[in-house]
Amino acid sequence: MSKDLYRTICNEQNDIPIFSRDWWLDAACNDEWDVLLYEKRGRLLAAMPLYIPCKRLITMPHYTQTMGVWFAPEAADTKYSSQLWHRQEICKHFIEQLIPYRSFLQHFSHRFTDWLPFYWAGYSQTTRYTYILQGIKDANSVKADMSRQTRRNIKKAHESGIKTRRGNFPIEDFFKIQALTFDRQHLVNKQSNTVLKRLITAAREREQGDIFGGFDEQGRLHAVAFIVWQDSCAYYIAGGGDPSLRHSGAHGLVLWDAIEYVSQFTDSFDFEGSMIPGVERFFREFGAIQTPYFAITRGKPRLSDRIQMKLKQR
Repeated sequence: MSKDLYRTICNEQNDIPIFSRDWWLDAACNDEWDVLLYEKRGRLLAAMPLYIPCKRLITMPHYTQTMGVWFAPEAADTKYSSQLWHRQEICKHFIEQLIPYRSFLQHFSHRFTDWLPFYWAGYSQTTRYTYILQGIKDANSVKADMSRQTRRNIKKAHESGIKTRRGNFPIEDFFKIQALTFDRQHLVNKQSNTVLKRLITAAREREQGDIFGGFDEQGRLHAVAFIVWQDSCAYYIAGGGDPSLRHSGAHGLVLWDAIEYVSQFTDSFDFEGSMIPGVERFFREFGAIQTPYFAITRGKPRLSDRIQMKLKQR
């Protein structure tokens, strides 16, 4: 019943973040998600979706930046002190329902700024960072805030004949370029291509996302990006560049063309951030604003390698 009601709310409320919407959870989690609801006098005031891949364990789905608590909009004249108290009481209510779970990990939206109820209940918090561009409908202003290097790379890619395509190339080619990026960084991609393919398919069906690729005149694919969007924001979910062609500047061009494309739907673009120095610098040099968000934990949220492998295969 909770999921049925939540699906109805997702259809009615535009401000629920894309990562907490029912269609995204279906694609990212299969049937392994549930939702906590807070109702008062017949009105839904808050919701907290949960990914539960194993008994009594809550964690983050693959390719999902944030989840956390969603609060229904409040009256414009609500006093700040009243709003804070009200939201803290809701969080306390959810925390009580989380007691049976032995471990908990969720990344909360940057709009969630008060984690005190979780602190009082013995949870821990780590601050993470994303980078967000505001005002993307004004392309000239965004370009003016870019670093010289980023503007130079975009211009270089243009002059080299790189063209960005939206869709119109196999998802498997996207995966190949993404894998090459991880190989160059000597990293293992712990996220599931199966989940990513479901997310791309679902986003395309809803016309809320697509893959973008930068091709040269010989037809070689230099760089890729998977972008999703809603009214409030667009998000860079996954991507990368071919290491042997990375000096073409195509990755910057693909992201810039994607930003220009999604500006018809929204005025904000979230790079999703990274704690990897080189990736962080790449996002920062687009002129995006560093924005903190909370990773809140309890217990031992780290999944074993065996469980990680099972999740990748789903």
